[in-house]
Amino acid sequence: MATRSRLNTIRFRLGLAVALALSPVLALGALQSWTDFRRDAQAQTTSLTQAAQRSAVLARARIQASGALLETLAPQVVGFQCAPQLARLLDRDAGYLNLIRFDAIGRVQCAAASVPAQPGRRDAEWFTRLRAGAPLVVASVPQGFGPEPAVLAAVRSTDAQGAFDGALASIIRLDSLKPDTADPTLPPGTEVALTDGQGRLLVVTRAEAFAPLPADWSANAGALGGMLFHGEAPDGRDRMHAVAPLLGKDIYVVLSAPKPGLLFWARLNPFASMILPLLAWLAAWAAVTVVSERVVIRWLVYLERVAAIYAKGRFSVRPVQAEAEGAPAEIQALAHALGVMADAIVQRDTSLRDSLAHKDALMREIHHRVKNNLQVITSLLNMQQRALTDPAARAAMSDTRQRITALALIYRALYQSPDLRRVDVRQFLEELVAHLTAGEGGRPSNIRTQLTADDLEIDPDKLAPLALFAVEAISNARKHAYGEDGGMILVRFSVSPQEVVLEIADQGRGDAGALAGTGVGRTLMSAFARQLRGRTEIGPGPDGGVTAKLIFPAPEAPQAPDQPATEPPGLPNGEGGNQAAA
Repeated sequence: MATRSRLNTIRFRLGLAVALALSPVLALGALQSWTDFRRDAQAQTTSLTQAAQRSAVLARARIQASGALLETLAPQVVGFQCAPQLARLLDRDAGYLNLIRFDAIGRVQCAAASVPAQPGRRDAEWFTRLRAGAPLVVASVPQGFGPEPAVLAAVRSTDAQGAFDGALASIIRLDSLKPDTADPTLPPGTEVALTDGQGRLLVVTRAEAFAPLPADWSANAGALGGMLFHGEAPDGRDRMHAVAPLLGKDIYVVLSAPKPGLLFWARLNPFASMILPLLAWLAAWAAVTVVSERVVIRWLVYLERVAAIYAKGRFSVRPVQAEAEGAPAEIQALAHALGVMADAIVQRDTSLRDSLAHKDALMREIHHRVKNNLQVITSLLNMQQRALTDPAARAAMSDTRQRITALALIYRALYQSPDLRRVDVRQFLEELVAHLTAGEGGRPSNIRTQLTADDLEIDPDKLAPLALFAVEAISNARKHAYGEDGGMILVRFSVSPQEVVLEIADQGRGDAGALAGTGVGRTLMSAFARQLRGRTEIGPGPDGGVTAKLIFPAPEAPQAPDQPATEPPGLPNGEGGNQAAA
């Protein structure tokens, strides 16, 4: 539920609207980034392949330059000056491991550096090719000619008659033929290696950066002048490799560069293609969040708190801060509408209170007039009672007069009560019991009463049967319990959470069995109990006499009038308290 409410806020909806509006820009940036990435990846692949081929061309050019140098030196390096001349040349060029002069049968005549004995030189393939007439031969270095990988470049030497006179060979370091990794045209992270025809690494900058060569690499590289393949290097990274032949099928140059990845490319091209659109999208979202909070949300919270004060019945607060602090026009219109609503409610409440007070006055007047009319009826009955000579008729007239008097007391209690809907039962019983036990004709009564009553306010509909039940019970006690000497009538009114009990007991000579019969009084008492959804219990009292009980369910406690609303804390800049402070 909390997640759903957050998704239903203005802040989220505005942010979502802006996000959707900027989504095409973000998608276009992502598409452009992907296109640039593919283009850059293709450019890196092409650059790596061309670099490998260019390295092979440069290596061959260096070898051919070495051959030209040897052809120039061949007539000069003879006799006892041969070794010193070759040594001086070797010192000037660090790319050479050795310079050697061979005779016509393949024996070493002189060398710039020491050369181990190599029997059978005349049978070497490169020497055979020179003797057969090849002007320049490039081949792998025979074993034992140097401590590190190298290549041999040899030129044919002839005598004055043009006959084959031996060879002049240079031992070139392979390391001097490999490409320079500092070349700016190479992709970042490029590693260089030279390998032989079997794929063995002869010279390498970092061996763990080279994946194993595929099975057909030599044929493809030789046929196409170069090849490109991808593989996982021992360092665990996917890398692309470019292979180009350096010396036929004997020596190859291999370049290894990291395979272009989106994240790798993003580090190289962060702002132009991807991060700027994403930053724009995030900035728009943040702007919507801040603006919605400052322009809309805080004012809605403010108006919500003012409305909460109105809901508690306090209409003195007015949302004037919305206009004072320059809220948006829509918020000011809503605040003005709340103020108008509060004024209308105050006017309506005033009108309703006036109308209610007028109706209360009318009801009190009606109750007063009803009471007066009942008193007139009581007086007429009293006059009629005096005119009667039959004792039974006079007793019946007296009972009727007492019942009407009880009703008149109810109406008097109503118009004298602060609340027309509730009557204090204890105060009413005190007045009713006093009236019922008073002597007739101004004579003092020989009947005494003792009233014990709990506090209870009851509506008039329940008070009438309660009062009439008391009239019947007390009248029966006066008639049948005591003679001329009089006695005591006990009236108890007790209230519990579940039920209310009105108990009227005497200590005289009354017969409970006779009272429990089917007379008019018993019938009326049962009827009054049914009106209250209760019951009657009539039986002998603990001290003699008769006890009559009326038991009915306890009425619900009346609702307390609404208390004046107190202003909730936390309104911006102390809203509430009075009209100007809102």
